[in-house]
Amino acid sequence: MATDQGSSSQGSSSSRPGTAPGAAAAPVVTLAGPRVPRSEEVLTPQAVAFVVGLHRAFEGRRQELLARRHTRRAEIAAAGTLDFLPETAEIRAADWQVAPAPRALQDRRVEITGPTDRKMVINALNSGAKVWLADFEDATSPTWQAVVSGQVNLIDAFEDRIDFTSPQGKEYKLKPAAELATVVVRPRGWHLDESHLLVDGVPVAGAFFDFGLYFFHNAARLLAKGEADPNSGPYFYLPKTESHLEARLWNEVFTHAQRELGIPHGTIRATVLIETVLAAFEMDEILYELREHAAGLNAGRWDYLFSIVKNFRDAGEQYILPDRNSVGMTSPFMAAYARLLVQTCHRRGAHAIGGMAAFIPSRKDPEVNAAALEKVKADKDREAGGGFDGSWVAHPDLVPVARASFDAVLGERPNQKENPGSTEQVTAAQLLDIAGAGGSCTEAGLQNAVAVGLRYCEAWLRGLGAVGIFNMMEDAATAEISRSQIWQWINNGVVLADTGEKATAELVRRLVSQELDGLRAELGDEAYAAGRWAEARGLFEQVSLAEDFVDFLTLPGYALLG
Repeated sequence: MATDQGSSSQGSSSSRPGTAPGAAAAPVVTLAGPRVPRSEEVLTPQAVAFVVGLHRAFEGRRQELLARRHTRRAEIAAAGTLDFLPETAEIRAADWQVAPAPRALQDRRVEITGPTDRKMVINALNSGAKVWLADFEDATSPTWQAVVSGQVNLIDAFEDRIDFTSPQGKEYKLKPAAELATVVVRPRGWHLDESHLLVDGVPVAGAFFDFGLYFFHNAARLLAKGEADPNSGPYFYLPKTESHLEARLWNEVFTHAQRELGIPHGTIRATVLIETVLAAFEMDEILYELREHAAGLNAGRWDYLFSIVKNFRDAGEQYILPDRNSVGMTSPFMAAYARLLVQTCHRRGAHAIGGMAAFIPSRKDPEVNAAALEKVKADKDREAGGGFDGSWVAHPDLVPVARASFDAVLGERPNQKENPGSTEQVTAAQLLDIAGAGGSCTEAGLQNAVAVGLRYCEAWLRGLGAVGIFNMMEDAATAEISRSQIWQWINNGVVLADTGEKATAELVRRLVSQELDGLRAELGDEAYAAGRWAEARGLFEQVSLAEDFVDFLTLPGYALLG
């Protein structure tokens, strides 16, 4: 592999070559990524040293927490259930609140999500949404090109020097600063490595890389901008959190980073995605650990469903999830999750942010549009009426739809944190009442899971993390629920309601073959051959059909990115 900056030794003054005998050896730092235009602006020696400092201070704890995930999963498998932690009952019962939200994060009624490619940066900032989730995680295929150029694009946006011209000649430019969304960056989760930056031969965490480079380059810049533009600050979304101990590690990272760069403590604000069922049982504790840096919690619905399947995959038929498209936020267990999130956030003075509207409007089919937009409106009306302070959309055309729902409830208020939400107490049994969702397991659902998962894996291997499939914006979270459902149905001997056939690996392979045959006919031989369909098939079948459940499809997938 080509070397971007070569190998170098970096470290603090106490760990440089030539220090006294017995002193810690300086780490060998290797940048092993292919050449990316303007990478030298991001991967400066000082910025890389900052990331290396995060690795050296916190990598051991990260590994301990990743090991704890496996231990926790084994405990759930043995118990077949989950409950609120008895050892943290005092935190749940105590009266405390998170730090007040900065001005930029007071009004979050509409948030748009997307990757950090140049066109998306401009469209998202111009979208009319209050917040843009700049995503280095589920909406990004973490190629070296994507993660480095994404950092360049964000700096250019903050410096007001970003533009883009499409191959068709269409020009994209930023609107005036007052009309732009506030940027909230989502780094990769704790489980992902960045294999192109090594410290003593060990890859750094993708989380340290994404957070560290963004914070190093932009924290002071955003604070300086904030003197004239109140919509600026170093703000983050934290993905895939499974416990308050993982939130504690983030808090320690924030404290360290602010101290190292001389940024006032508490400047960072983070919103945690409650997208694992384990985190749902620790919402209070997660906010408590981050209370000086916490901004809110988000209902990450697709990864939440994936987490339920992953953690209860062998716990019996009561946890079998029906067709993914039949499980909405009105399903009893999902409604309980949403109620608990609003109750917890507002009791603690934090924002409660709703889930994703992933529909992609069609310019060609007004009937499909009308029906889908009515569903989006109903979903956002429900969230606003249920006490949420804002919600997510995946496409700029959905911004006005979501805004209208929240405007109707909020009016001129920036949020409704004074609304305590439902008074109904949420129990562990309600959160785990998967059987009460209704719905069924069908071959049509299985075909959809194959079609979505296969198409997404192929696009992801080509470097695309957010992909329009069947008029829906799919990302790694929706691909995860697709493949995990297949695994669950096969390993629990599910009989499909519409055909009476049993879900088996052979059936799935047959559906995969049929899907690929259809794609070849649709695309033509030349376009099909230019894709990565054979590798996508191998990856998809690995994560769907392997005897041992793969924790995240992006783990084996990352090795194929190159």
